[in-house]
Amino acid sequence: MAKSIDTWQGKWALVTGASAGIGKALAEELAAGGTNLVLTARRRERLEELAKTLSTTRKIRTEVLAADLADPTVPGKILAFTRGKNIQVDLLINNAGFGAYGEFATSDRSRQLEMVQVNCAAVVNLTHLFVPAMIDRHSGDILIVASTAAFQAVPYISTYAATKAFDLSFAEGLAEELKSYGIRVCALCPGSTESEFHQVANQSHLPSSNKRRESAEKVARTGLNALTGGRSYVISGAGNYLGAQVQRLVPRRVVTSIAAKLFRPPAKP
Repeated sequence: MAKSIDTWQGKWALVTGASAGIGKALAEELAAGGTNLVLTARRRERLEELAKTLSTTRKIRTEVLAADLADPTVPGKILAFTRGKNIQVDLLINNAGFGAYGEFATSDRSRQLEMVQVNCAAVVNLTHLFVPAMIDRHSGDILIVASTAAFQAVPYISTYAATKAFDLSFAEGLAEELKSYGIRVCALCPGSTESEFHQVANQSHLPSSNKRRESAEKVARTGLNALTGGRSYVISGAGNYLGAQVQRLVPRRVVTSIAAKLFRPPAKP
């Protein structure tokens, strides 16, 4: 087990979107290092099953709060929940998020706005609620799950890519702003990952969604190791890293045009 995971042994971490995918993998990785967990997501049954498994096998404490971050009032409820349990959150993981695939003009507007709420507004809200106590203690860590989509515009998932660009920029800015208080902030930027994301986003049929997928466990370890290493962002996977760096040498319009060809929906019969 990586020594970096032991950083939070006996401390509390709050993980949003913990019921599946990267969020679940992050919870499992932290539990293996002895971290107590506040797990939140929409699906209570999955959360309770995960909490029971981790508390039994890893001998840690767990708390569960079923909540939907599409509701703007939920971040405040999460803070109140932790205070009510007398829990000091030393590690905040803003993992909850989703995407939606297809032509923007014909998409469900409410779903697009919900994506901005969950992927951006909830991240800002939760971070703003928990950071003051970290500043007072001069210690704390924040991991924000972004995406390799943060590095360029991606037609047909335009809103999703824009929200992840926001998350990346937000994390990098906070990392510099908060380091004098002893607080580490890191954006984790995974590429295609084994999770439910592609099904939720309705893009399982895309070739790019089925190739070179990393395991959620590998992505989780990459993010936590980067956070403890003091990095402001990390791209999971050598191929993803090279892709993000190479595109900086190409005009942005060309990169967007190539992405459009890869993501364009199939023609309707």
